[in-house]
Amino acid sequence: MELRNATHLKGTVSVPGDKSISHRAIMFGAISKGTTEITNFLQGADCLSTISCFQKMGIAIENDKHRVIVHGKGLHGLKAPGETLDTGNSGTTTRLISGILSGQSFASSLTGDASIQKRPMKRILTPLSLMGADIKSIRNNGCAPLAFSPAKLHGISYDSPVASAQVKSCILLAGLYADRMTSVTEPVLSRNHTELMLAAFGADITSRDTTASIVPEPDLMGLKVEVPGDISSAAYFIAAGLLVKGSEILIKNVGINPTRDGILKAARAMGGNIVQLNQRTASGEPVCDLLVTASILHGTVIDGGMIPTLIDEIPMIAVMAAFAEGTTVIKDAAELKVKESDRIQTVVENLKQMGADVTPTEDGMIIHGNRDVLHGASFNSFLDHRIAMSFAVAALALSEPCTMKDGECVNISYPGFYQDLAKLAR
Repeated sequence: MELRNATHLKGTVSVPGDKSISHRAIMFGAISKGTTEITNFLQGADCLSTISCFQKMGIAIENDKHRVIVHGKGLHGLKAPGETLDTGNSGTTTRLISGILSGQSFASSLTGDASIQKRPMKRILTPLSLMGADIKSIRNNGCAPLAFSPAKLHGISYDSPVASAQVKSCILLAGLYADRMTSVTEPVLSRNHTELMLAAFGADITSRDTTASIVPEPDLMGLKVEVPGDISSAAYFIAAGLLVKGSEILIKNVGINPTRDGILKAARAMGGNIVQLNQRTASGEPVCDLLVTASILHGTVIDGGMIPTLIDEIPMIAVMAAFAEGTTVIKDAAELKVKESDRIQTVVENLKQMGADVTPTEDGMIIHGNRDVLHGASFNSFLDHRIAMSFAVAALALSEPCTMKDGECVNISYPGFYQDLAKLAR
């Protein structure tokens, strides 16, 4: 795929619905009574995998691209699937649905693509086993495929070694089927969409500091869910607006949940000009429009409690850092190694392709920014949607054309990404 530079970017864009919230709306709607209506659902491959999995367990789901209707059957209404559940490339589907499957009265199995079969599942296998779940890694390597057998679950108080919304959500969902309250404590707070949305569906769930607790056997009821625009998808347009000289972009309807808004804090810490307009609430989530104008960026430090709020945006932040003045240090982000690709390795490799001065570390990278030394390059997505989108934005700000290998992997989370980017460059 050929990528051309842009002299400036102007216009308005509406990014697709939030991926995390779209997944959860399907899952929670399926185990609730009555109908759940979802608007602005993300029609990406990952979220369609979630729909497919629940359809295979007897849940009727209508999807006309404008709205999704889930006909829920209650907490115990799922049926044994007639085949192995396929989660595709979706780590969220794999880990969250594992919590639900652990509490069912039927046996099941799930798998995913080659990437999913390499991603670490011990982080959920350990707490689920502590709850009494009968769950096995079929190849005994701590990864998918996974097999589930019926078991009675017990509530636990779990201290998670990682701040991961997927791990936390998996345990809380298993807790719906346990014999007593289940609690999860994280080292720092991860994104809290599960807590907000389960409460809206009727769960007895509480949060205090970094601990979330849930009472089993709630009477969940279907509801209307308006999915805000995904801030992780907005991040590419935020960066593009800041990096390409003379640009001004209005990004509409973006979710700015404080457990997800690290990209805004990081961009502003680098000197980025971002204004929040029309602030409001949609289905319990804070939403606004973002006005982004081209800015001269400088280096910063990304670490500690910021990391869980921007973990998916670090590849884009690293690209911004290469164009910035001075040094940016990213640390405490070892989680990058176990995403769709090893994002420390893949980001560093692509940054070096364009002439950036970058050094990988065990838990991040050090980037000495200098726009003047950067040049066109041949990028590799490594079949990772966030790598592809980050370096497509880099290409806009470089003076020579670039190419991208396997750029179509953006369909995982943002099928219309390249088209939306091209409209702003006209």
